[in-house]
Amino acid sequence: GENPLWKSRRAGYSQDGIPNNLAVLRTMRGALGRRIALGKTAHRELLALQAELDALLAQDDGANEAVVAALQRRIDALQVRIGRIPYLDPIDLRFRARIQVPVPNSQAVMFCLMDVSGSMDEARKDLAKRFFILLYLFLTRHYEKIDIVFIRHHTQAAEVSEEQFFHSTESGGTVVSSALVLLDQIIRARYPSGDWNIYVAQASDGDNFTNDSGNCRNLLVDRILPLVRYFAYVQVAEEEQNLWEEYSQLLPQFSHFAMRKVSQPSEIYPVFRDLFKKEGVPL
Repeated sequence: GENPLWKSRRAGYSQDGIPNNLAVLRTMRGALGRRIALGKTAHRELLALQAELDALLAQDDGANEAVVAALQRRIDALQVRIGRIPYLDPIDLRFRARIQVPVPNSQAVMFCLMDVSGSMDEARKDLAKRFFILLYLFLTRHYEKIDIVFIRHHTQAAEVSEEQFFHSTESGGTVVSSALVLLDQIIRARYPSGDWNIYVAQASDGDNFTNDSGNCRNLLVDRILPLVRYFAYVQVAEEEQNLWEEYSQLLPQFSHFAMRKVSQPSEIYPVFRDLFKKEGVPL
């Protein structure tokens, strides 16, 4: 594409930015300084009021009751205020500021596809999540700009937020092709392959509506694999089902398609490394 791409460089600190650029030590130092400064003034005021109250109480004549009550209220309010000095205030936040400099095309999009049907329990989703996180970390090492698109499916697919993607389970069946159809639509609408390096990671327990797995293979061959830089399928269950059989047929034909089985968290990193050692993907 002709749209210029930009690379950011460090340029001091600013008071707004994205969480990734938060300068933690600088922020905490500012927060500590603010707590000390605010606390000092308030504590000084508190001591003065307390001394005034003690002097009044020492006189011990009933005439000052209203003044005593008013002083007590001010002391109480001040103590509440001291208790409320926030540990971290938005005013403390310091972000590493960055300036933009132009770079050659270096942007990637990572599609995470996950089955959330009834058979995908928390342990299986956890395996998938670990795989997606590794892929994300790997891509951030190699590309200036990364978009992530989350697609979840049971019998139907939807593009969702990260929160929905990892934290909701559906009951019922599985139609994997629904996710691939949506993936294809999103790529063509938003991520032209001339401008984007497209990566797809798909996680499933392999369970699929019987007649659908052939559709999945065809969608990959005809629509998706020609556009993507890499497609990794991870099956988070041992038993081989029809989706595994159909996908296996793609291996001889497409060097940028890979598939593995994972059933333990300890297998995730070795499998990830193994998948991405393939030609054309710098690790």
